[in-house]
Amino acid sequence: MQIIIGFLFLCFLIFFHETGHFIAAKIFKIKVESFSIGMGPVLFHKTIKGTDYRLSLFPLGGYCGIKGEKDFQNAIENNLSEISGSKDSMYGTKPLIRAVIGFAGPLFNFIFSIIALSIISMVGYKTYSYSNKIIILDETSSIHSPAKEAGLISGDIITKINKTEIKNFSDIIQEVSTRPDESISVSVLRNNEILEFIIHTDLDKETGTGKIGISADTKTLEENLIEGKNFFFAIKEGFLETLKMTQLTIKGIFTLFKGVDLTKSVSGPARVANMLGEVVQESYTEGFKTALINSLNFLAIISISLFIMNLLPIPVLDGGLILFALIEAIFRIKIHPKVYYYVQIVGIIIIALIFVIGLSGDFLYFKDLIRGSK
Repeated sequence: MQIIIGFLFLCFLIFFHETGHFIAAKIFKIKVESFSIGMGPVLFHKTIKGTDYRLSLFPLGGYCGIKGEKDFQNAIENNLSEISGSKDSMYGTKPLIRAVIGFAGPLFNFIFSIIALSIISMVGYKTYSYSNKIIILDETSSIHSPAKEAGLISGDIITKINKTEIKNFSDIIQEVSTRPDESISVSVLRNNEILEFIIHTDLDKETGTGKIGISADTKTLEENLIEGKNFFFAIKEGFLETLKMTQLTIKGIFTLFKGVDLTKSVSGPARVANMLGEVVQESYTEGFKTALINSLNFLAIISISLFIMNLLPIPVLDGGLILFALIEAIFRIKIHPKVYYYVQIVGIIIIALIFVIGLSGDFLYFKDLIRGSK
């Protein structure tokens, strides 16, 4: 059941993305031939002002069919020297307008994240975390501890990491996990004295996160109440948190090139849906407010990932469309259809490779999950 719930939420984000393309096309008077909620066989449709609005059988996001999207294919089949179309079509309009329409989908994912995080800020929430007092793992297990090597000991209270104030163990996790294989400055309170240390974090090759070989003092669980903010402050906070989340996600993508196990660190659609469904289902056992907060936070994370992934300059993705449009606009040239074609093949291979890695990771994840349940 949880994977179905997760897929429904995931499909909503895809539909929201397509709505961005739809609105941008309408603003620039580019004809939208079809706009569907869901995929597959059409259950109901109605044409309004030239657009066929559809409700389709499978609730798997949706699609926005813009006029002229097949002009590229026609140019290839007829061996034309350029892709052309009427002024109200994708390839007949100005390149910059095409770029804006391409950017509108990812932009809507970015906007959704702002909305979701703003709602969280307005509602307010409770968090539970252990204090910032630490235990060195090397003393209780064989796990490598960069913290111990740097001079930290069990009982130290971490007060700052890279000048960021630390209030609890969750803050420590956030600061350390986003800095794999980096040197960080750590301030600790020991015997009423502040001490400064430089720790070089380990890279966890299964998750792509940073580790310093510490754990929390589990005797110090604390409740923290975050009061709801007013509308304007919440919007500001939602925007800043979205920017921060975007920065961390981009950083996480670059971490994948440091020898991380891709089958464990890259999630496919099934694993993402399962995790999302699990968050929603488990949160509802703690109450509607908790479910709302956790669901919106997870959806914001996924939405930012969609924003960034779709902007990668890879043909087939929006980023590829934007790149080609900008090249045409800046250099005032028309890219030959065959260039589109061959670059698009490369793009399809890259996307297929990412998809296979994601599915492989999903297979191993669910295999381990099934084994663990036996």
